[in-house]
Amino acid sequence: MNEARAAALLAMLAEDPHDAFALYGLAMEHRAGDDPAAAEPLLRRLLVVEPTHLYGHYQLGSVLLDLDRADEAAVILDAGLDAARAAGDAKAAGEILALRDTCD
Repeated sequence: MNEARAAALLAMLAEDPHDAFALYGLAMEHRAGDDPAAAEPLLRRLLVVEPTHLYGHYQLGSVLLDLDRADEAAVILDAGLDAARAAGDAKAAGEILALRDTCD
């Protein structure tokens, strides 16, 4: 994890706890630091703030798979797939579907 980047993102969240950019960024810092358990609540908060954040769905699904929680991952990824299709984002839909296929 890049400590300086994480500190900057934490400062942004202190100013605005609903900052989608900062939530996603800090979650990715935790993923980079091999700490999926710390990334999970940030990604869940992100999806409350921005329910159609497609890569938030993808990353949360991936985190849940890392934590051996495939059933939960499938639910998140199904919602992300629906959002991607509704947005007409074929690239995101394909990536989410490929990850979803690993849940079974």
